[in-house]
Amino acid sequence: MTPSARLSAAIDILADLITRRRPAGDAIKDWGLAHRFAGSGDRAALSGIVFDTLRRRASSAYVMGSEEPRALVLGMLATVRGLDLAAIERLCDGGRFAPAPLTADERTRLESPSLEGAAPWVRGDYPQWLDGELKAVFGEDRVDEARALAARAPLDMRVNTLKAKPEDVLADLAHLSPEPGQWSPLALRIQLDADGKQPPLTSEPAFAKGDIEVQDEGSQIAAILAAPIPGSQVLDLCAGAGGKTLELAALMDNKGQLYAHDSDVRRLKPIHERLQRAGVRNVQIRAPRGPMDVLADLEDHMDLVLVDAPCTGTGTWRRNPDAKWRVRPGALAERTAEQAAILERAARYVRPGGRLTYVTCSLLDAENGAQIRALLTKRPDFAVIPSTETVLALGSRGLALRTAALDLPEGLMLTPRRTGTDGFFISVLKRAG
Repeated sequence: MTPSARLSAAIDILADLITRRRPAGDAIKDWGLAHRFAGSGDRAALSGIVFDTLRRRASSAYVMGSEEPRALVLGMLATVRGLDLAAIERLCDGGRFAPAPLTADERTRLESPSLEGAAPWVRGDYPQWLDGELKAVFGEDRVDEARALAARAPLDMRVNTLKAKPEDVLADLAHLSPEPGQWSPLALRIQLDADGKQPPLTSEPAFAKGDIEVQDEGSQIAAILAAPIPGSQVLDLCAGAGGKTLELAALMDNKGQLYAHDSDVRRLKPIHERLQRAGVRNVQIRAPRGPMDVLADLEDHMDLVLVDAPCTGTGTWRRNPDAKWRVRPGALAERTAEQAAILERAARYVRPGGRLTYVTCSLLDAENGAQIRALLTKRPDFAVIPSTETVLALGSRGLALRTAALDLPEGLMLTPRRTGTDGFFISVLKRAG
């Protein structure tokens, strides 16, 4: 495919996903199935155009004065990729498979694109209804925080210490140029090229052997700050596909008992194969069984309960830029009600003297600090452990992380701008006794 043809295809894909309000990945996959002549390079380039446009959808629309898919792509070429008017005109020459030539208005707008005078949510590229929520957390920094969330994310991995050492994996993957993580001693990072194309990591021997898992460094930090102790009793209440379950098992050195549960048995499906590949032996999966309470015997017995709560995912916009335009106020209300119920349930399993760690990939106080404050009102036997203590689990890197992160009364918040990770809220509480 020519660059012009790729541009036309990206415009069609954007029209489809915007009209049908569907995930970008689904729209791109369907386009590929219907256009099998497109090679892997074409599909990667198309994905790059679509996701870059979604990352900067509001600012591109502002520059072009239109929300139409063509306008969004043209605006992205100017504001994100830095193409000048002449370069964009060459792509839009009206030839076979190329977009139609630029109109007079498009040429005028692309000649001097500017966000001067634009509202914060336009400059930060996020939905207008979230402006108050983000301002409550970040104040005047919300635009800079949101712009960092609109950048491309790197590819992060976690070294599985049950099978390998970070220095050995670095050597095994040297051809991919990984770098050690800044905060997590288990993290390796691969910076992506201009097209955002990821290497076929799952085809690497290191992945097949279980030496590595794909996991954002922020997610790794959350499990480390939870501080599971080898030989202890731990419950991962919202285990899902098992990303943090695997890390908890490694941090526990396969000692003790780790229970993995999720309210939706379908989300647990991948965990079985992942546990086997990772060499994990101390995990007991407690899948839901209709009305049966499969966790009843764990009440008041757990040394640690980890709640990786379902949330709006505002902290993952770098990886899921289409999600920020699909989230609605109703979804936030639904999530906060779900989180409150999960937190209350989680507290029941913590033994006296045990700990509860609450994690979200959200940047909104309604899903983070407000949930902790509400729990403390209902359960005065719990108290937040100060970040000065929780960061000690990271050793010498802990103090630097606390300085970089947003230190809130209820916990730490990691953001792409501050810590170079996805957005995460991490609160560690202790039960009295």
